Amino acid sequence: MPARELVVLGTSSAVPTRTRGHSGHLLRWDGEGLLVDPGEGTQRQMLLAGVSASDVDVIALTHEHGDHVLGLPGVLQRRAMDGATTPVPLVFPAPAAPLVAHLLGAAAHAGALAVPCPVDGDGPVRGPDGSLLRVGGAVLHAVALDHRVPACGYRLVEPDGRRMLPAALADRGVTGPAVGALQREGRLEVPGGVVHLEDVSAPRRGQVVAVVEDTRWCEGALRAAAGADLLLCEATFADAEEHLAAPYGHLTARQAGRLAREAGARRLVLTHFSSRYPDVGPLLAQAREEHDDVVAAADLERHPVPPRR
Repeated sequence: MPARELVVLGTSSAVPTRTRGHSGHLLRWDGEGLLVDPGEGTQRQMLLAGVSASDVDVIALTHEHGDHVLGLPGVLQRRAMDGATTPVPLVFPAPAAPLVAHLLGAAAHAGALAVPCPVDGDGPVRGPDGSLLRVGGAVLHAVALDHRVPACGYRLVEPDGRRMLPAALADRGVTGPAVGALQREGRLEVPGGVVHLEDVSAPRRGQVVAVVEDTRWCEGALRAAAGADLLLCEATFADAEEHLAAPYGHLTARQAGRLAREAGARRLVLTHFSSRYPDVGPLLAQAREEHDDVVAAADLERHPVPPRR
């Protein structure tokens, strides 16, 4: 199966540093790619990370601040230079539409390679044709967050399914192409009776990846992170600057850890670090006091989605 992984393109907040670029993350999912928040410099970071512009199938913006969106024109222009002709869905909070129009205009002719898909509130995202927007078969959902401007988090949700039980299949004499037929039809006639799908399979929970960037602590963040196998979450401030978090519309690293714990997320990947922290080790330590599976992202790293529970 193709990789399910998070490719980290940039981990800084408003001000980049010598080692951290502006926000940018690509989620690879079963052969397709979701690019979240192409901040300034994303095109170059993609090159360094070994990511092609053709690897991007959907682009999602969490909000309109420049450190999360100013790389969009360059990414689209690179797609045009690479010969892409198929527009990608561009998802963003509906109030950001005027800025998005300017960004697409800045991309000149390449702006036509993105189809605006504004979202308003919580729920599954609809593509340009009105159908559910999917990435590698998983459905993209938006969740309203609480920042200084309208913002949303995202959930990529794989539908629940069933896993086949080899011993049960063998016991009922179901082999080869008959297995596929049983999966499609839900029942199969065999010598001696009928086999139903539930007789030879077990429920398989779909995987979930969540993105929570640029938000105060809020119920929306908890909804976005709920049950995520991998949660990408901002950790802009350390405990010592907690008094700045809410006024600026951000989370501390400790709050990110608490969010992962209370939402039942499995692996927490911290990102969006303030430039005041050249060493993010203390932020990682604070988050780990709240949640046991935490990593601090670094530019150009790859983090696999944990295996199924």
